[in-house]
Order: sequence, then C-alpha cells, then structure tokens
Amino acid sequence: MNKAVNTPAVKAETAAAPKAEKAVEPVASAPVMTEAPAKVVEPKKIDLNKQSIKEAIAKGKALIKDGKSKADAAMEIFVALKDEDKDVVIAAFIQGATLTEKGAVTYWYNCRRKAKKTAKPE
Repeated sequence: MNKAVNTPAVKAETAAAPKAEKAVEPVASAPVMTEAPAKVVEPKKIDLNKQSIKEAIAKGKALIKDGKSKADAAMEIFVALKDEDKDVVIAAFIQGATLTEKGAVTYWYNCRRKAKKTAKPE
C-alpha cells in the first residue's frame, strides 16, 4: 500500500530576469491637451449701507448682546430683510448674528423654510 504524503513542494528559487523597457513613441496625430486658464470669479459687491439693512444688523447685534441665540437674531434679520436678495441677507447674518459664511447660508435656508411654514396657514 502506498500512502500519499502531504508535504509542501519546495520550489527552487530562480532569479527574475530584468524586464526590458519598451520605448513609447508619441503619436503625432493625437491632440495635446492643455488646461484652460482658470476663470477669476470676483466676489459680488454687496452694499450694506442701506438704512433697512443697517437697522436689521443692529437688531441682530442687540439680540446677541442680550443673550439670545444666533437663530433668534438670524430670524429677526431675515424678517426685516425678506424682500432683499439672498446674498444681502447672508451678509447681514454674518455681520448681525456673528455667523460664519457657511453657517449664514445654512441659517438662511432654515429661516426661509420656517417663514414659508408660518405663511402657509391663511
């Protein structure tokens, strides 16, 4: 009787032959891709010198000073400037409610949504 023996096969180590590098020639008919020059986007000029905007910012600062939340200050500013452009309201949030630029955008969306909810029931 022959029994099969489970022994791992031992492979002789062989030195790997270095690979030959192929020379790659550029194709003459392929167009050369270059990046387009970056467009310079100038920030919008927002005029916060209107009396209504100054008053809204002052209301927001007063609420913050009285210990109210930034959300309360932002809502007060939003109500006062509801007819203004989005960028103007966001700039007023930054000034009057001491918000960051990204935070001001978030508060603008939240205030707009809350104002729509309260305006629907007629």
